[in-house]
Parts: sequence; C-alpha cells; structure tokens
Amino acid sequence: MTTTRDTSRARRAAAVGALVAFALGGCGIRSTPVPVDAGGAPSRVPCSAPGAEGEPRPGDGTVRMEVHLVCGGAVAPVERSVPVDGTGTDRETRLATARELLDELGKNPSRAERDAGFGTSVPGGLEVTGPGAGDPAETLRLSRDPGGLPPFALAQIVCTFTGTAAAGRQESVVLGGPEEAGGEPLAYSCTAALRGSPDAARTAGVPLP
Repeated sequence: MTTTRDTSRARRAAAVGALVAFALGGCGIRSTPVPVDAGGAPSRVPCSAPGAEGEPRPGDGTVRMEVHLVCGGAVAPVERSVPVDGTGTDRETRLATARELLDELGKNPSRAERDAGFGTSVPGGLEVTGPGAGDPAETLRLSRDPGGLPPFALAQIVCTFTGTAAAGRQESVVLGGPEEAGGEPLAYSCTAALRGSPDAARTAGVPLP
C-alpha cells in the first residue's frame, strides 16, 4: 500500500533527477549510464636540451659547440661535440667550421634530442662555400638561396653560426646563395623574432653597408 510519505519522496526524487538532466543539457554534456575513459592528459614536449653525447678528449679534435634545433615552435640550442681544425688561416678555419656546423644541422637528431622534442628543418645535402668574387671576406655562400630555405632552417643556420669562427666571431652572419645565381649576400642576426617566428625569416636579411 502506497502512503502519502512514499508518494512525496518519489516526487522529490523525480524533481532532483529532472534538475540534474537540465543542468547537464545546459552545459552541453550528455549523461551516460557507463563511465567513459577519455585517456590520459595530453603530454607536453619538454624542450629541455640533453647533454652532449660523449665527452671530448684532449687531442681528439672536437670541441663543445651549440647547434640550434627546432623545438616547440621555436629554435633553441643543444650541445654537440663538433670536430674543428683550427690549424689553417682565418678564412680556412671559418669555412671548415661552417661546414662542420652545417653538417651537424643536417643530421638526424639523436634519440635523446628527439625524446626532448628537438628536430631539424635543415635539408640534407646543403653545402656552404666561401665568398665569391667581390664579396666581403666574411661571406658564406650556401648551395641554395637563404630566402628559399624552410624558414626555421634559416634560423637554425644563422643562430648556429653566430658568434663562432664560421661568422668571424661576429654577432651577425653574412649569407648568400650560389654565386652563379647572382644576388648580393645579406647580413642575418639571431634575433628573438627569427628564433620564434617562421615568418620573420622572410625579412631577416639586411643589405650590407
């Protein structure tokens, strides 16, 4: 036999259920009779540079240098042990250093670098030579026009060369394309805009005085 108290409780339960359903519907959430496994929370790439692999030994012809790779939508440095021969003239040392660094940029990142979120946009097979006829002494000419490289590739090269023997220890790098293609070399600086925005590469080069 149903009592007045039982009827009242049933009405209150129905009212509460209706309110819950209304609230869920108003929030755009569909109720479900079974739990839903949405998976783990999305992971974030750390972009924390790992240490250089292998300790350079005295006399082995390598030095620790920073090579700039792409990580998290920007260009950031990692340490590599780079072979460097400093026994030649300044021009020979500049070109040798540029070639070694460019070779490092074209390599696939190590497993530790990949795990930390680093990659490279520098195309394999890219080459660098010294100044052409009439170029300033510090000019480095690439086998492709700098403006035609992937934007982050240009940022990687500029920021890796800056402050090293490849750039004559200067705070800018003078780059040009193939001499036979013509075109004046331009000065590039490793600015925050260049490191963090692909679009900045389009206007990064500055004519030489």
